[in-house]
Amino acid sequence: MNYYFLGIGGIGMSALARYFKQRGDVVNGYDLTESELTRQLVAEGIGVHYDDNPNLIPQGIDMVIYTPAVPKENNEFQHLAQSGIPMLKRSQMLGELTKGKKCIAVAGTHGKTTTSSMIAYLLSKSDLGCSAFLGGISKNFNSNIHVDNKSEYVVVEADEYDRSFLQLHPYCAVITATDPDHLDIYGTHENLIDAFYQFANQTVENGKLIVKNGLLGTGEHHHEDGCCHHEEHEHHHEEKELNIKPFTYTARGIDADYYAINVRNYNGDIFFDLRTPQGVFYDMQLTNSCLYNVENAVAASAVALSCGLNEQQLRFGLKTFSGVRRRFDYRVKTKDIVFIDDYAHHPKEISATLESIRYLFPGKRVVGIFQPHLYSRTADFAPEFAEALSTLDEIILLPIYPAREKPIPGVSSHTILHKIDKMSKYLCSKEQLMELVPALYPEVLVTLGAGDIDRLVPQLEKLLTDN
Repeated sequence: MNYYFLGIGGIGMSALARYFKQRGDVVNGYDLTESELTRQLVAEGIGVHYDDNPNLIPQGIDMVIYTPAVPKENNEFQHLAQSGIPMLKRSQMLGELTKGKKCIAVAGTHGKTTTSSMIAYLLSKSDLGCSAFLGGISKNFNSNIHVDNKSEYVVVEADEYDRSFLQLHPYCAVITATDPDHLDIYGTHENLIDAFYQFANQTVENGKLIVKNGLLGTGEHHHEDGCCHHEEHEHHHEEKELNIKPFTYTARGIDADYYAINVRNYNGDIFFDLRTPQGVFYDMQLTNSCLYNVENAVAASAVALSCGLNEQQLRFGLKTFSGVRRRFDYRVKTKDIVFIDDYAHHPKEISATLESIRYLFPGKRVVGIFQPHLYSRTADFAPEFAEALSTLDEIILLPIYPAREKPIPGVSSHTILHKIDKMSKYLCSKEQLMELVPALYPEVLVTLGAGDIDRLVPQLEKLLTDN
C-alpha cells in the first residue's frame, strides 16, 4: 500500500507512519515545519516535505491519513479531499489497526503517555509481548512505536482531543484523569466527562476497566477530578452508569483496589509498597523518577497484573523503565545544577511536576520556563496557570505556542503574567532567554510546555554545562 500522511511530524502520526514503513508499505507525508522527529523519519526512508503544495504529493496514493491539527483550508487537504482517494483520521486508522487485537487503551487528560509507555515496556519484557503506539518517545524503545507481530496485545494512547478515543473498543481501558481540558472541542467540563463515560463503556464484554479512584463516580470523593462545581457534577455522576465494574487505583489513599503506600526517595530513585488484590509487593523501585510517576506505576501495575504478569516480571520492569522523553526528563544532573525538561501544559500537570521537584530537591532554588500551549487553553486557565507557576522561585514565560489556533484578541502570555502575585516573574522572547537564565542563578532549571520549547533544550543544556 502507498500511504500519505498530512501532519506526519505529530507524535501520534509519526508512530503510524513508522508502523506502515516497518510493515513494508510506501510512506510519504507533509508537515508544516521540520523537526528532529521528521528528520528521523526521513533517515528511516520516509519522504517528508514542508511546503503546502499539492504538486509535491506523490502519485499512486492508496490512502491518506490526516490529523485534525491540519487546518481544513490547507491546500493539500483541499486537493486530497476532492481527489477521491480514501481519507482517514489518525484515530480512525488506530481503531482499524486495533480491531481483533487485545487493545489496552490508556486515556486521560494527563498521565497517559507515561502510563501507556510503562504498560508497553512491562508487557514487552514478559512472554506476552505487545505492539504499542505511544504519544511520546519511550527511552526504552527509543521510539514512539514498538512492533511485535506475534503478540495479541496492542497498547495505545487514547487521545480525548477531537473525541479521537471513541474510535477504540478496548479489551482493557485505563482512565488516568478527567480534568477540564480541550474546552474548545467540548464546550464544558461536563461534556468532556460524558465522553470519558462513553469511552469506558466501549470496553469489550469481559474486558477490564481501570480508573483512578474518584473519577467517573468511583470512590466516595469527587474532588480529585479537577472540577470546580462539585455539587453539580456529583449529581451528574449519579445519572451516569458504567457498563463494567471498574478496578480503582491511587497513589494517595488506601480506599482503592490498587494503591501505593510508604513512598520514599533515595538519591532520586523512588521506592514504594504496592497493595493489590493479588497481595502486597514491598519495595518496588522507580529509577531516576519523580513523585507523580508512582501513580502512573500503580496504574501500569494494575494492567500488567490483570494480564498475568508475576511479581518478578513487574518488579524488574518498573525498576528498568527509563521513562519517556520530555516527561520529567533529566537533561543535566550534577552536584551544582539539575535541568529537567517536561511536557506539562495543563495547570494540574505543572503543579505535579513542580511538587516532584520540591520533593526531590528540597531547599534548592528552582527556575522555571513555561511556554503556554494554545490561546484557548491560556484563556480558559490563566488563573490556574498563575497559581501553579507561583511555587517557582523565578518564573519565565515565553510567548504562546499557537499550534492549530488563530490568535484570540486580548489573550497572550501577559494574561498569565499579570495574575502571578510575585515580583520574580519575566516575559521574554526565545532570543532573550539565553541571557536571562544565567542571571537568575538556577540550582534546578525546568522547561515546561507542549509547543516547540523542546527545541531550546540543547542550547540550554550547553549553556548550563559550559559555565
